[in-house]
Amino acid sequence: MDCDFPSIYRSAYEDAERRDELKEYAKSFRLNVGCACAIEHDIRACAIGNGLQAGCVDMTLERYGFQRVSFVLANSLCKMEHPESIREDVLAWGEQIYVPPDGDNNRYYAVDAATPLLEAFIGQVRETYQTLGLFGPEHCVNSEKGLDYTGKVLVLSPNTLKESCWSPLNQLWLGETGFGCSPTASGRAVYATCLGDGEQTRWNRADFIGVLDEQYLPDWAREKLEELTQGQRSQGPEQTGPTMNM
Repeated sequence: MDCDFPSIYRSAYEDAERRDELKEYAKSFRLNVGCACAIEHDIRACAIGNGLQAGCVDMTLERYGFQRVSFVLANSLCKMEHPESIREDVLAWGEQIYVPPDGDNNRYYAVDAATPLLEAFIGQVRETYQTLGLFGPEHCVNSEKGLDYTGKVLVLSPNTLKESCWSPLNQLWLGETGFGCSPTASGRAVYATCLGDGEQTRWNRADFIGVLDEQYLPDWAREKLEELTQGQRSQGPEQTGPTMNM
């Protein structure tokens, strides 16, 4: 993606009304409806029996972006009359995307398509997303109790970034300081350094998916990590360097 897309309003109409954000809600709602219509058009144009031509999703992704297309598709799965007819892996994918219950308004951007064709469209979206090579929960260390982020390589959620910035180079950060580094602290701030370009900034703990499993650490990130380690060691013997220890 070489452009940024309008943000998705992820709350219901009543919440938008209470927050005096109806303009933002209306803009996002119109785009959701337009996206659903575009998906229906693509499916009709590309249908081959119970399947779709290759590249069916490309134009709609270019126009609306992965986040809105995925949001609309997840909403469509929620509104299926017979969800039991959907494959379990497709349902599980949709459940990862939060769509606010919004009464009848949800139906306006639910894609009307035969189940096999909707599944095929979602399959192409997922496959295209995989080509971006982004890090996800499957690349992180699992911990029910949470992990301390200090000195760890952290995976920033793609949802935190604009789609024009979706790249593995922008996802890996070295956690350094801040109350948010602790899983039990009340503070949220995590001060970190990007392993892609060396940028230093503040994030919230919730902006990160988790701690990267060392087996997925790419060579370029390992080199940057070593560079930061050497820089911190040169500051004094008491300075501790970053680690991949769990």
